[in-house]
Amino acid sequence: ARGVQGERSVINVGLIILELQILIRDTFDRNLHVQVNIDNDLPTILADPTQIHQVLLNLAINARDAMPHGGRLEVTASTVTLDSQYAGMNLAAEPGRYVLLRVSDNGTGIPAANLDRIFDPFFTTKEVGKGTGLGLANVQAIVKSHGGFINVYSEEGRGTEFKIYLSTFGGDAQGNLPTTAAISDHQGHGELILVVDDDASVRLVTQQTLEAFGYRVVSAEDGAEAVAVYVQHKNAIAVVLTDMMMPVMDGFATIHALRKINPKVKIIAASGLTANAVVSKAVNVGVKYFLEKPYTAEVMLKVLAKVLAEDSSAQAI
Repeated sequence: ARGVQGERSVINVGLIILELQILIRDTFDRNLHVQVNIDNDLPTILADPTQIHQVLLNLAINARDAMPHGGRLEVTASTVTLDSQYAGMNLAAEPGRYVLLRVSDNGTGIPAANLDRIFDPFFTTKEVGKGTGLGLANVQAIVKSHGGFINVYSEEGRGTEFKIYLSTFGGDAQGNLPTTAAISDHQGHGELILVVDDDASVRLVTQQTLEAFGYRVVSAEDGAEAVAVYVQHKNAIAVVLTDMMMPVMDGFATIHALRKINPKVKIIAASGLTANAVVSKAVNVGVKYFLEKPYTAEVMLKVLAKVLAEDSSAQAI
């Protein structure tokens, strides 16, 4: 679990995913539907292929165990460029270009009380003899030893998604980052935005970004406070940007309460889970736009500009 260096070489991780797909289909239960999506222009990474295969297989096995009666397992590989907004929301990240690997399921999910412990060595919720508690600790160690980082998002009864970020070969630490000029078309004009999130760092970074691009911001740390703030400023607030997973009053309850106050309130929902069920539930409470957390400044500003400019059909961004 210490993440031994291993033999590094320049690899296309998409090939490892295709090998994993064959293994899963040959060995996992038939009632588990596997979906693989790999970007055609996926850049290479410098990595130990055996260890990367071990990471993906371990996550796939955990996903299978979370779906004892079958379900959907999705493995994807894409390229992302992270900016300072994203890095501010995630202390393990640095701005730059990464290969993003996702392993997601629609299984039982992880209880909130366990999320902070899942990477601890020997921590397991499985029955005796069915898990050592070293799987995810080893996954994290391998990812860190490759200079990457890993995030997990989960909701009980809705599923879990692991996101692994690995630097592209050559680093590209500062290249291809969005600039102020690149997103100047999404400049605000003093509109007031209500930002709702229980994570103080997310609220602060989002507020700083919005204010840097001409918006005004008020914030709330949970749904109950958000409703109180909205009542106070309802005639001025142009858009509400709310997290969906919060204590006291979650995003769905918050949106429902805001709709009672103002049926025409414009809302952007944000969540680490992008499962269809989550998006559909957000749509059912009147959400037209959905941000996947963590999000870059460019993505957030583009969506915000769309919300302010027009009403459109529900979509995940």
